[in-house]
Amino acid sequence: MDAIAMDHVNLRIPAAGRDRAVEFYGEKLGFEIELEDAFDAGDRPFFAVRLTPQSVLHLWPDPEFEPPQKQNFDHVAIHLDASIEAIREDLAAAGVESVDDREVFGAMGTARSVYVRDPFGYLVELKARHNSVSDR
Repeated sequence: MDAIAMDHVNLRIPAAGRDRAVEFYGEKLGFEIELEDAFDAGDRPFFAVRLTPQSVLHLWPDPEFEPPQKQNFDHVAIHLDASIEAIREDLAAAGVESVDDREVFGAMGTARSVYVRDPFGYLVELKARHNSVSDR
């Protein structure tokens, strides 16, 4: 098999969690929210957070949602085209508290990452561009 990229990740959220998801992923982190109309119309059981032209998070409201436990989910990592300084500034401006900040190895090598928790308990790694400098 010749993989091109990861297409999407499905994350279950509380049945009434949509507004908190849109606020966190859309307003605070600045990602585009997609498929809301289809979700509202009942045509899709999820809506999406566009991360890149090739990748999304599918958020599935679920009445049986249980917060993630370390034994069944650890985190999702999102590689950003921004310096670590810019990521920290954007998070501070949005009022999002970080839970960790360190160098980590990933698909493209080692870079600095800031970790945050979404409103549902998922750990989200925001990874700076490699060899980043202070500018955006």
